[in-house]
Amino acid sequence: MKAAEVLGQPTLNEDGDLVEGAANEVYPSPGRIDPVAEKKLVWRQDLRIVPLSAVIYFLCNLDRSNIGNAKILNSSTHHDMMTETHMTNYQYTIALMIFLVAYGLFEVPSNILLKKLRPSRWIAFLMFSWGAISLCLGAANNYPTITGLRFILGVFEAGLFPGLVYYLTFWYRTHERSVRVAIILASATLAGAFGGAIAYGVGHMNQAKGISGWRWLFFIEGAPSCVAAFFVLFALPDYPELASWLSQEEKALAAQRLHTEGSKGHHSITWQDARTTLADWRLYGHYLVYFGISTPFSSLSLFTPSLTAGLGYVDLRAQLMTVPPYAVAYAVSILTAWSADRTNARGLHAALLAAVGACGFAASACLPPAAYGRRYGCLVVAAAGAFSCIPPLLGWLSSNIFSTGSVGLAIALNVGLGGAPGQIVGVWIYRPDEAARGYPTGHWVNAALLFMVAAGAVLLRVYYGRRNRAIRLETGGGEGVRMFTY
Repeated sequence: MKAAEVLGQPTLNEDGDLVEGAANEVYPSPGRIDPVAEKKLVWRQDLRIVPLSAVIYFLCNLDRSNIGNAKILNSSTHHDMMTETHMTNYQYTIALMIFLVAYGLFEVPSNILLKKLRPSRWIAFLMFSWGAISLCLGAANNYPTITGLRFILGVFEAGLFPGLVYYLTFWYRTHERSVRVAIILASATLAGAFGGAIAYGVGHMNQAKGISGWRWLFFIEGAPSCVAAFFVLFALPDYPELASWLSQEEKALAAQRLHTEGSKGHHSITWQDARTTLADWRLYGHYLVYFGISTPFSSLSLFTPSLTAGLGYVDLRAQLMTVPPYAVAYAVSILTAWSADRTNARGLHAALLAAVGACGFAASACLPPAAYGRRYGCLVVAAAGAFSCIPPLLGWLSSNIFSTGSVGLAIALNVGLGGAPGQIVGVWIYRPDEAARGYPTGHWVNAALLFMVAAGAVLLRVYYGRRNRAIRLETGGGEGVRMFTY
């Protein structure tokens, strides 16, 4: 290594950003930080950022997944979406897939615009747009209209989740992110739980004012996003240095905390950042793992109402029985993300949870179709494992990107190259003609992919362990040398 690297001197470009490369795997320790002041600062940030971000993602997932509830809502009276729009199951699947095509294509552009236009402005625009599209879905009367609107919905929702993960890097250090990502991501499980409960209630509004329940569902769940967008525009803080509610001392402390562990300032990604990120082969290991987890995430988000209907629950009761799996997944997500951050073992946590989810899916596939109670228990276990391993995986990825300009691109690529294709697979694996047999294809595919996630996370952990040991040998592990550990 170069002398500057051994001494821990970072390499900076003309904008003052850290340059990607071997020289930036070792950094000087920042000045001493008062732990009491830091704890107070983080708590103030949490109160402003985490609840609001969780609510934004909650609303996003309500408007994304409510089509799964609309599919079977009031089907016993033939007032469901499928009957009134004359859609076939194949056309319904195409409508789900077209959303994900747009979702994958617009991840990277959205994350670039988030930093160029400020997070508050861009996220507020996205919220109002997807809320408006949800309102339009409530007025749709045929398959082409629903499919076209779902594509536009995918365009506007594409940037939110990777954008929020990127946004957290403006405020938090690497070991602080997983649990906050978990709280935000867990709002998706809450959206699943509340979505089922809301659909149960809205089902009783069927034909109120001559409007079918599934249409009311889109109207009721789309309107809050439009209204909340105006609040987000003014309430969501952009960057620490622009936060009027922080004192000058707190702003300086925030900058000091993120000296080597955050996306500082307003600098957009450079071509050098992009080339380095695209050529970093180890990141494709993360993308492959995220592909594996995205299929069960997608299939559960979209087909849980159908799965519970296939477990002996009828119509509105099927909607209500979607609540427990999501509620358990929410609790497990928060606890395991907290543990992953506390122990700095995100890869191993993700591997363990993926294995648990895989066992839930495999057991459900092996049980007789009529074993409703046991298969429902397996669904709860599968959902808890599948949803809960995502926050540690995302925290692990963001903590292993050392160029501040590359974080947004890498997170967007993770969702665009891994997440969107995996979610597209997820819309096809639960086949309607297998309902009487308990959907074995869907369960086996999800089980296999989750076992792949577990194996991939372990292999990445082994690689990073070796890389860490090599860095320590190269630097001598001397005191006063700040090292990024993978």
